[in-house]
Amino acid sequence: MKTILMAGGRGTRISALYPDIPKPLIPIDGVPVLEREIRSLASQGFTDLIITVSHMGEKIMDYFGDGSGYGVSVQYYDEATPLGNAGALFKLRDQLTEDFLLLNADAIFDVDFNRMLEFHRRRHALVTLLTHPNSHPYDSGLLLADRNGAVTQWLAKEDDRPVYYKNRVNAGLHIISPEVLNLADVDPEQIGMTDERSGKTFKVDLDRQLLKPLAGSGKMFCYDSPEYVKDMGTPERYQAAADDFRVGIVQARNLKNKQKAVFLDRDGTINKYVGFLREIGQFELIDGVAAAIRRINASGYLCIVVTNQPVIARGEVTVPELEEIHNKMETLLGLEGAYVDGIYYCPHHPHRGYEGEVPELKIDCACRKPKPGMLLKAAADFNIDLENSWMVGDGENDVKAGIAAGCQTALISENRENFGQTETVSSLAEFALRCIKSAL
Repeated sequence: MKTILMAGGRGTRISALYPDIPKPLIPIDGVPVLEREIRSLASQGFTDLIITVSHMGEKIMDYFGDGSGYGVSVQYYDEATPLGNAGALFKLRDQLTEDFLLLNADAIFDVDFNRMLEFHRRRHALVTLLTHPNSHPYDSGLLLADRNGAVTQWLAKEDDRPVYYKNRVNAGLHIISPEVLNLADVDPEQIGMTDERSGKTFKVDLDRQLLKPLAGSGKMFCYDSPEYVKDMGTPERYQAAADDFRVGIVQARNLKNKQKAVFLDRDGTINKYVGFLREIGQFELIDGVAAAIRRINASGYLCIVVTNQPVIARGEVTVPELEEIHNKMETLLGLEGAYVDGIYYCPHHPHRGYEGEVPELKIDCACRKPKPGMLLKAAADFNIDLENSWMVGDGENDVKAGIAAGCQTALISENRENFGQTETVSSLAEFALRCIKSAL
């Protein structure tokens, strides 16, 4: 399988730090970022590489040569005239006979691409996009998807967006079928040509011309992953990513490695408890929760919500209504720079006799807390080390579910007496301040 690394960008915002080298050769802890990418790819079996170069491209070609010193084979496509971030794909069309990885060569990432490729093949996708939440979804492009992960809408930063939305951002790492090039409304013969009237060179934009038109086709999918991907386009972002690398956060987030998580109950832990929450207007974040979740995000632990929602089985809230409530939660958290890596809910309820109930959901399931099913499902999805993870909630069933899953547990309660070996805290904010610093 070929991997194409786009290394032609000028990196104008970060050039003040390194004016004499191309952005992909900027060092992270003494090693160029592109070298780290190549070594990671080689370790996973992705050794057939094409690097597209332009600005100071000769320095990249001189550094890596044919790739043999790094365990890979490298070809280059030198854009003497910049063709946009997808123009080279059409020039390389004859070499692209099967699905290929398309990656930015100037981003810092550590991703299990074999896991992503397995997802891509199961979906029979034309395109799979690695997506993740970030700390500023309000000014990022967003992807809206159905429950199977198929992209339904591609929203650029300037596009109108729903009032509430899932924090799901394109990370710029793709698996693409060459069929996408055939579907695009692009004349390959025009790429690189100059318009005589305007003087502009005809270029191809990956997002606008190739990917966005596939939204709603059922052939482009989101691969949601908590793995580390960050652009280093500004000095501040570069420094933050370099710091993350030095302390091991970048490498640890690769899903080949066991992850640690903080599992959070929802009602009474994240949002104000109102009994059965049936209306979106009833959802309000507890003061200090967003700041607490920001600390969890910064700690390197995944933050995953696990919540019983018997209102679904009782027929009082539909699944789309529940998803919109969760969209509100993600939107409100995102406005304060916080995010959750996953949301799991149990829609079941064992007791019958409610008007409008959904009979097939009135069962004694394995996922309703105090049973550990949601935590176990998340552990399988994210390769979580449960023994070194936490379950935090405001009820006895949260604690029991955490214990059953093999987690450490923390009970949010004004009663300072411990529930067994459970840590007792007054709020999620206290847990984040005290436990993240000490017990974790």
